[in-house]
Amino acid sequence: MAITVDPEPVWDQPNPVPNQWIETVDENVAKRLPEGSKIIGIFPFGHSYFTRTAKIQTVQADGTPRSLFLKVCVLTPRVNSVLIFGEQVTQNEVGKAMVSGEYESMKALHSTSPDLTPEPIAWGTFAQADHVHFFLREFVDMTDNLPAIEPTMKMLAGLHAKSSSPNGRYGFHVPTLQGTFSQFTEWTDSLEVFFAKSIRLVFENEERSQGLDEEVQHLCNQILSNVVPRLLRPLETGGRHIEPRLIHGDIWDGNTLTNIKTSLPVVFDATCIYAHNESAMELAPLRPVRHRMGKEYVEAYFKYFERSPPTEDQDDRNALYCLRWDMNCSALYPGNLRYRKMFVQVMEYLTRKYADGYDGWAKAHEESILPR
Repeated sequence: MAITVDPEPVWDQPNPVPNQWIETVDENVAKRLPEGSKIIGIFPFGHSYFTRTAKIQTVQADGTPRSLFLKVCVLTPRVNSVLIFGEQVTQNEVGKAMVSGEYESMKALHSTSPDLTPEPIAWGTFAQADHVHFFLREFVDMTDNLPAIEPTMKMLAGLHAKSSSPNGRYGFHVPTLQGTFSQFTEWTDSLEVFFAKSIRLVFENEERSQGLDEEVQHLCNQILSNVVPRLLRPLETGGRHIEPRLIHGDIWDGNTLTNIKTSLPVVFDATCIYAHNESAMELAPLRPVRHRMGKEYVEAYFKYFERSPPTEDQDDRNALYCLRWDMNCSALYPGNLRYRKMFVQVMEYLTRKYADGYDGWAKAHEESILPR
């Protein structure tokens, strides 16, 4: 079993968004508030690495108080530029993609599982500054405590069970980002092809961020040529089948808390795609021991959504999916090689174990060797 260990914090940079953008309610934000809202005030609320967040207190037209949550994005030149749908984009476009992608993600989740997510309201650009973008949603009062294991994973499995892809393919209809990096969201027919393109993009982002390393490059090539086909092709061959499911994309203890009013779990900060429900964007973030939500949550999940066959591959599939997660984390922190050291260990484990690739597995299981 390959796990990643990182007990130390990696973020030591100041928030790139000036506090001035949440000192007043911008005109365009005010226009997107529920009709008849009277603004009482805006107050800093919560913590974010790449955005500034606030609570807007209002009184509705019928006199009832209502609070909303505001996230403001202003990307500075120090944040790495990214590719969106294969094209290099400006920091301003990245900022728009961050808030529009979160809005579309939360809208998709809320329409499927409204009890699990806050209601998204709007996204847009500030009237007073066209490089400042915002996401507005319902405010939910939450505790900092970890959500209860069984109800959390039962609701997450329920989300996956009732949210098949609208076109039967892997991807999403708009770009969504992991941190400040766009993830691969183009519609694709096969999980193997989709994940290969996805992790290749993350490889490239990490190399641009941390610099070329010949050992890492060699291991990346082995992951793509041997490990990805070996662990993912059997999911869709030999009479086996999986369906792309709507996944939150960033399930971990920072984005999964407990609603004080209902005592139910709440998930937020989504970056959705339709993917394998076991994938890097859903269960893999629960693998690293640096996260408080861990193995016990994964085991509980499989009580409500069975492991995909071949079931004996599930843990190593999770390690492969988590590799994408850790490489993206490395890309986000230029100059800090802690995550690179961690994912190299996982890559070495997977490439040693699956040196014979898919062909070797198919021969050993007396299955026809099928191309990608």
